[in-house]
Amino acid sequence: MQQLHLPHLITDLGLILGAAAIVTILFKWLKQPLVLGYLIAGFLVGPHFTLFPTVAEAANIQVWAEIGVIFLLFSLGLEFSFKKLLKVGASASVTAIVEVAGMLLIGYVTGRLMGWSSMDSIFLGGVLSISSTTIIIRAFEELGVKGHKFAGLVFGILIVEDLVAIVLLVLLSTLAVSKQFAGLDMIMSVAKLVLFLVLWFFSGIFFLPTLLRRARKFMNDETLLITSLALCIMMVWLATAVGFSPALGAFIMGSILAETIYAEKIEHLVKGVKDLFGAVFFVSVGMLFDPAMLVAHWMPVVVITFVTLFGKAFSTSVGALVSGQTLKSSIQSGMSLSQIGEFSFIIATLGVTLKVTSDFLYPIAVAVSAITTFTTPYMIRLAEPLYKKATTILPASWQSAINRYSNRAQNNGNSTEWQLYVRSYFLNTLLLTTITAAIVLLSSGYLLPFIRTRLHNDVTTTITGAVVTMLLMAPFLWALAIRQHQRDEIQEFWKQNKSRGLLTLFVGFRILLAVFLIGFLLDRFFSPQVAMIVSVMIIAILIAFSRKMQEFYFRIQKRFLDNYNERELEKNANNALAPWDAHMATFEIMPDWDKIGVPLKELAWREKYGVNVAMIERGNRTINTPTRTEQLFPHDVIAVIGTDEQIDLFRKELDIPNNAGKEKKKSEVVLEHFVVHLDSELVNKSIRVSAIRERTRGIVVGVESAGKRIINPESNYIIQPGDTLWIVGDKLRLLSIKKTEELVQK
Repeated sequence: MQQLHLPHLITDLGLILGAAAIVTILFKWLKQPLVLGYLIAGFLVGPHFTLFPTVAEAANIQVWAEIGVIFLLFSLGLEFSFKKLLKVGASASVTAIVEVAGMLLIGYVTGRLMGWSSMDSIFLGGVLSISSTTIIIRAFEELGVKGHKFAGLVFGILIVEDLVAIVLLVLLSTLAVSKQFAGLDMIMSVAKLVLFLVLWFFSGIFFLPTLLRRARKFMNDETLLITSLALCIMMVWLATAVGFSPALGAFIMGSILAETIYAEKIEHLVKGVKDLFGAVFFVSVGMLFDPAMLVAHWMPVVVITFVTLFGKAFSTSVGALVSGQTLKSSIQSGMSLSQIGEFSFIIATLGVTLKVTSDFLYPIAVAVSAITTFTTPYMIRLAEPLYKKATTILPASWQSAINRYSNRAQNNGNSTEWQLYVRSYFLNTLLLTTITAAIVLLSSGYLLPFIRTRLHNDVTTTITGAVVTMLLMAPFLWALAIRQHQRDEIQEFWKQNKSRGLLTLFVGFRILLAVFLIGFLLDRFFSPQVAMIVSVMIIAILIAFSRKMQEFYFRIQKRFLDNYNERELEKNANNALAPWDAHMATFEIMPDWDKIGVPLKELAWREKYGVNVAMIERGNRTINTPTRTEQLFPHDVIAVIGTDEQIDLFRKELDIPNNAGKEKKKSEVVLEHFVVHLDSELVNKSIRVSAIRERTRGIVVGVESAGKRIINPESNYIIQPGDTLWIVGDKLRLLSIKKTEELVQK
């Protein structure tokens, strides 16, 4: 009887998963991070430990490991969401950038001082610059500090770090290929990355949610899983084709799908696949761990461990102080982020794959990660004693200066209307410019050669390609050169004689930019002289057909915004988390509460829990609809509006005793709704510009628009005819306005 031969790939996979299962069960019992269990499992079945059976074909396992990286980054993208990044805030962004830049420098200097090569030192800086999200979340849960103020800052920093890590992968890949630091190459790589990020994000949001929505009736769990994985692999292939890493493509597709209504379901379906291949990846990392190499380089392990613990704590604390955080929050954030983790392995793997780093860097990175994983909970616990020690060591003048800077930074955190307009203006300009430039590059690089291969390579073919490209660009060029961005705000600024010169300069800048983009297109098809002449003619045509361009552009814009907001709108509709189901509850602030004196804008209860502070009772004084700068003090009684679930979460997270049973003597704050008529002066104005807060002494907590419900609308929401505004405010004022219909009609 012939004996059947089982491929090594299957036996190796069984060996890996078997070892991972046994070790991770043990680590679960010991309440230790599973990542460390996977690393140890990899070591046990690797070539450097011969007591147990060893993987026969490590090369095949590396293929599985690459798939693991792809699905890890895809899942990270699903959790990422560009909306989440926009809500992170300046403090987390500044802190993360200072911390990453500091650790890149510290890592490079440390490597050079130990006699390492420039490439090893650069990759060491990259390995040390990214903290471990998994380990930090687990430590916060165990220590019960997730609801503390500094934890929110840490989570924001981790989000920014994830994005920075993606950029690092691109830059390190470019550096590894060129073998030298070329400033121009780096700038071009970053510019290319920004171009493709904007293009992929816009195209993905414009097309994917629509396609998924139309295929909704065919989407069961199986087809949704297959579709999402297919989209992931397609984006991986596309990213690789244009010169980026597969990890970047997986991350981008995950972040696009994170904006769709299927995000949570895809994340749930992919979790099993991610866990499987992620385990293979971490086991493959452990297989490369060489104890002999570690013994030979034990001194660098000790040095780099101390550099990681103290360098990351110091650089993060400095970054937090620079961003305007208090000394206590800065130290707590720094101590929390003093470890390396999953992304560090991916960066180290990149160096091995590209064969640009020495053999010893990888096992050293694994050893440092293992040590700092164990030290993380202790570092977090030491933050409070370290802060108290710092207050006794630092001169009083230094502490006063830090407090003044922190207060000033936080008071300046509220952007003015002009700053918000300028920020929105330049983001809009960047988006339109990137889309238009991408159309030109894709057309000249792919469309024109395609047409020339199908037709004759003559002037007619070139003109045909240029005309098709121009038609694709037209709506975006119109929006760039002709359309007034946020017309209501411009009119307000113009009436106030505010920054008229800058407004005029902005308009001229966008027109010149449009002319340049048209010339950029024509120059790739025709001579520079023809490009200049035709550019001016095309601007004139855009003006002549402005109404048609406006209709077409608004259709594109509406499709994009509908898809971009679809997930949030559906979540609101399904969960009914709206003021229509809300009620008011009161809580008393206890003297030992750790956020006494913190402004409401820093507490961010509306963003975290969906509740609105409607009133504060302070002794005999009542503050209706308090501003974001209002602070809370011992024995204040606050009235908050939210659903049962929101208020329960609010009470649990903040550990504030419920005072809802205490009857109020009089109800001065109420929830009222107003229907906006067609002739109302509010129509086509944003909530901010319409001054609803000042006129009603209240806050808009909900909007019903075209059958959709929007919870806690942003201040730049444009009010439409027929909208129903739900406002919490002073009872007498709101009832008076409602009776006279002062708010909803002219």
